[in-house]
Amino acid sequence: MSREFIDFILQHEHEDTARLLLSAARYPDIDMPLAVQQIEGRRTALAKWPSLYACHDYLYPPRLNREQASSEATARHKADLQPPTSAITTVADLTGGMGIDTFAFARVAEHVDYVERSPDLCTLMAHNLRALGITNVSVHCADSMEWLQQQDRHFDLLFVDPARRDKQGRKVAAFEDCAPDILAHQELLLSKGNEIMVKASPMIDITLGASQLAGVSDIHVIAVQGECKEVLFRCGRADGEPLIHCDHLHHGEEDEFAFTREDEARAQATYASEMKKYLYEPNAALMKAGPFKLISQREGLEKLAQHTHLYTDDRLLQHFPGRIFSVLAEVSPSRKAVAEAIPDGKAHVVTRNYPVPAADLQKQLGLREGGHLFVIATTLGSRRTAFLCELIPFTP
Repeated sequence: MSREFIDFILQHEHEDTARLLLSAARYPDIDMPLAVQQIEGRRTALAKWPSLYACHDYLYPPRLNREQASSEATARHKADLQPPTSAITTVADLTGGMGIDTFAFARVAEHVDYVERSPDLCTLMAHNLRALGITNVSVHCADSMEWLQQQDRHFDLLFVDPARRDKQGRKVAAFEDCAPDILAHQELLLSKGNEIMVKASPMIDITLGASQLAGVSDIHVIAVQGECKEVLFRCGRADGEPLIHCDHLHHGEEDEFAFTREDEARAQATYASEMKKYLYEPNAALMKAGPFKLISQREGLEKLAQHTHLYTDDRLLQHFPGRIFSVLAEVSPSRKAVAEAIPDGKAHVVTRNYPVPAADLQKQLGLREGGHLFVIATTLGSRRTAFLCELIPFTP
């Protein structure tokens, strides 16, 4: 990129990109569609890839590639899963894309092979490696499975993030619907790598996915700031039941809750007869993985009901992996009762094991989104009710 082009992007990155496209004739020396692509990429990078935002020479790919890319936080988390005692030397990122995972693996491995079948993405990657000063990555423009078949090398780690859209552009989750179809190439992958790391959709059926892949040792359900982002399967020659890790990345911290399906099957939950002083809501990774009885047993919390995945206690457990609310009062989930409890008509509405979705209930109650109060509608025992709560701020 020329200095003039970079300066234009920096000068206009806070402007309306639709208006910039319409005014392209005013800037004949600027490739306006590419400039808009960079401006929109930088806006995304500010939150999703902060280290890239600081690099003015970085070139962003089109929107779909940006949407499909890992966040910087999840990419670094994946790369850091290898303990120092078993450091990785050679990594192949077989679905390179925007390269975020490649950049992360390059921090911890001696060498990374980036494999991508799109010539345009490979060209961008070559440029961006120079822009970022990364020298231990090789770029290969090829079909990943064909490339891997031709290699006479063995890799410490093979990373695969299959594309999760069908030919009509609709999102898919099952391995057999993604490209490449890793189920059809498992034998090849296992013959070339000591460990296979497979990134899957947050919508995947974890139990089904684990049964389809060979030698799954660990499953990481990764959430960032309260939203489940991806499910990661680590495969090799493992025998036995995989360990499921619920990893929640938030406020520069990480909550981890590890368990097996057998642990959950054997766990004994304690059930509440009444709401106590504090209400506990598990984080998104826990909600996806489902160790619901085990949370009660390990944390010593009372579960509100068999199918209500909320917990209560009179103790304040600051370490709890999720949100903690101070319960102010029980309130009937009716417009009149809520209006009396919340005179300004502003609150956040949450529903758990309740027949009405949160957005619909908010309208029924006549509440506007906002404020510091929460109305949590749920089922306690066999009783449908709601509680007026305040969120207890996270303290590191």
